[in-house]
Amino acid sequence: MNKVNTALTIAGTDPSGGAGIQADLKTFQELKSYGMSVITSVVSQNTTGVKDVHHLPVEFLKSQLEAVSSDIPIHAMKTGMISNMDMMKVIAEWMPNVPAPYVMDPVMVATSGDPLIEKESRGFLRDHLLPLSAVVTPNIPEAEFLLDEKISNTEDMKDAAMQICTRFGAGAALVKGGHLKGDAIDYLYDGSVLHEFKSERIDTTNTHGTGCTYAAAITSYLSQGMPIEKAVEKSKYFVTEAIRHSIDLGEGSGPTNHFAIRKEEMNL
Repeated sequence: MNKVNTALTIAGTDPSGGAGIQADLKTFQELKSYGMSVITSVVSQNTTGVKDVHHLPVEFLKSQLEAVSSDIPIHAMKTGMISNMDMMKVIAEWMPNVPAPYVMDPVMVATSGDPLIEKESRGFLRDHLLPLSAVVTPNIPEAEFLLDEKISNTEDMKDAAMQICTRFGAGAALVKGGHLKGDAIDYLYDGSVLHEFKSERIDTTNTHGTGCTYAAAITSYLSQGMPIEKAVEKSKYFVTEAIRHSIDLGEGSGPTNHFAIRKEEMNL
């Protein structure tokens, strides 16, 4: 019997299917990991923005985590939207008992600009969940918050990736350059070596769910035992193609295309 690689996402929903739990599960499926999910919040949103949010009770979040981990091995996991400190405390207490790499997507603001995390909870995320991560995947605004420093260029990005590891204890940090101009360049600091990942910038506004998809791809590859540098390299390709072949749906920022590489061979 072939080994089944499992990946767990702990995040909020997106009924329009482009981000959150839905994007994560699509990505896991495309990259051949068995996807599982624990829902933190039910979000009413679409390509134009967030309409309403219902946070699940903390005890129910805990019940979901324990139900999954007591029954099925978890080979890698990620977090996305964790809206409040009580949820973060439950996850932080549960996570050390699960021997699997943890990918933190420090979700704070939706592509539409809507806040997805309570302001007072951001410090707890940085101080208590970040040190548990095998890799954290902030975009520039998120990295700026984590460090309380301005990031204006690629040199700042490199420094930020290294600081996030040395100051806060993350295993690795991937600082994403989507908010700068020019090529889309990301920097990974793995605790000892700085790696650069570059792709051309694709001219599209259809980027809904890009961060979720990128982090989910990394989680999927880590669940298969891939080293972090290789996992990021292949995930960068996956998300770039998902943006290149993005889907023109909705009246706002359309979704990336999780099926873009289905007919391609990834010879990386």
